[in-house]
Amino acid sequence: MSRIGKNPIVIPAGVTVEVKDAVVTVKGKLGQLSQEFTSNVTVTVEENQVLVSRAADSKEERAQHGLYRALINNMITGVSTGFTKELELVGVGYRASNQGNKLDLALGYSHNIVLEVAPEVTVETVSEKGKNPIVKLTSHDKQLLGQVAAKIRSFRKPEPYKGKGVKFVGEVLRRKAGKSA
Repeated sequence: MSRIGKNPIVIPAGVTVEVKDAVVTVKGKLGQLSQEFTSNVTVTVEENQVLVSRAADSKEERAQHGLYRALINNMITGVSTGFTKELELVGVGYRASNQGNKLDLALGYSHNIVLEVAPEVTVETVSEKGKNPIVKLTSHDKQLLGQVAAKIRSFRKPEPYKGKGVKFVGEVLRRKAGKSA
C-alpha cells in the first residue's frame, strides 16, 4: 500500500470537491481546479475527506495511487490557501519590473526580456536599495506556478563561480573555486 496514497485528504471549510466521470473538480475561495484521473484509481468523497484507492497492486497502479492523491491534495491546498514562489535576481544591473501580468526583466542581455505571465499567476516585484530584486509569484495552481518560475529561472540560470543569475529564494548553489594564481 502506498504510504502517501492511503492517507485521507481532509477537506477544509469553504472547499467543495466533486468527482464525476473520472474528473475531480475542486472549488474554493481562490478559484477552481480540475484533474482527470485514470481508471486504475478510484476517488471517493466521504463526509469531509477525500479517499484515493486502487484496484490492483501492479507497479504502475501503485505509482498512480500516490501521484493522484498528491495532485488532489495540492489542488485542495491551492484553492484554500494558495502557493507562492520567490525568485531572486543576483547580478550587477539585473532588474525586474511588472505592469499587471507583464514581467520585464533586465538580465544582462542587449534587450530586456518581456514575459506575459498566465492570468492565474499574479506577479509582484520588490526592489530595495542595496538588495537584490525579488520576483514574487502567487497562484492557486501549483503546477502552473512551478512552470512559470522555471521559465523565468531558465532565462539566466545561476552560474557556479559568482552565483550570478536568477535563483529561488533560499536555494543553495554549489559554488566552485575560481582560478588560482
